[in-house]
Amino acid sequence: MNTQLKDNLVCPRDKSRLVELGNQLCCEFNHSYPVIDGIPVLLVNEVPQTLWVGSASLDQSRITSCVDPYRIATLGISDEEEAELNQRILIPMDSIDPVVSFLVAATNGLAYRHLVGKLRGYPIPDLRLPEGNGEVLLDIGCSWGRWSLAAAQKGYSVIGLDPSLGAVLAARRVAYSLGLSTSFIVADARFLPFRAGFADIAFSYSVLQHFSRSDAERAIAEIGRTLRPRGRALVQMPTVLGVRCLYHQARRGFRQPRAFDVRYWTIPALRRLFTQRIGDTSIKVDCYFGIGLQLSDRHVMPFTRRLAINSSELLRRAAQKIPYLSYLADSVYVESIRTTAPAATCS
Repeated sequence: MNTQLKDNLVCPRDKSRLVELGNQLCCEFNHSYPVIDGIPVLLVNEVPQTLWVGSASLDQSRITSCVDPYRIATLGISDEEEAELNQRILIPMDSIDPVVSFLVAATNGLAYRHLVGKLRGYPIPDLRLPEGNGEVLLDIGCSWGRWSLAAAQKGYSVIGLDPSLGAVLAARRVAYSLGLSTSFIVADARFLPFRAGFADIAFSYSVLQHFSRSDAERAIAEIGRTLRPRGRALVQMPTVLGVRCLYHQARRGFRQPRAFDVRYWTIPALRRLFTQRIGDTSIKVDCYFGIGLQLSDRHVMPFTRRLAINSSELLRRAAQKIPYLSYLADSVYVESIRTTAPAATCS
């Protein structure tokens, strides 16, 4: 761990200072957290995890001598993909990290399914932030690190966090292979293990959309606590009225979401929640016709998806002049500036 990260980590339960004792981080209230292969595992084990890979990471963190340095059990991929991944690890076929090649659809979205096991380059997106100058950026729910890498390339001091130990280890490997200086930890967005006012920017993509309303509220409150005054949050969320969002809601019969289902939000509800928990909030379009479509990935998409991406970009630009078009977007960015006092974390 670098000094900046070590000096600003706190206990996710009580927010007290952590000290390093051997291969553990401990607080004054006798909470301890293992450091596995140099990665702190700062999960709270007495609460249900937002994703089952968190439980798998907790289980793996108890194994002191692991024969699987990739921690495949924590990735959340199918049995078939796991078998193929094991083969790829034994017989490397290219320079792409094998874990990333099998996580790409789970992380980037269903539009990337055709690339599973077939990646020829890392799909690093365009981060819609100005060039950085060493500002601390938290990438909440980083998985294999695509947005962390994008932020590091723009000059930010990046800390990525995710409940999957295997994904975080992959992110560290990829960052190292690209010569990027980044830090990664295993953690839960609802219990951010950073001191108050530490971060300049908190970023999250395709993460809080899977949380229950109460878990999302808690995570957003934690983001507000962690940001410095005038710090910025940029969080992607899906909307109720987007064309593809309506399609997916109809497919499940408009029933209440369960487990890892996507939760769809109205723009007024997003604006109210983020304003209450963080501060001044605005809504910007991310994309139309799906969640996760990136203009920077157009070259790896089949013809029909390239058409969708092109159309989405035209509508996104139009929405900058006609704000009501944002209500029809499938995916939006909620941008908040921390102008309020840090909100108390939801109980």
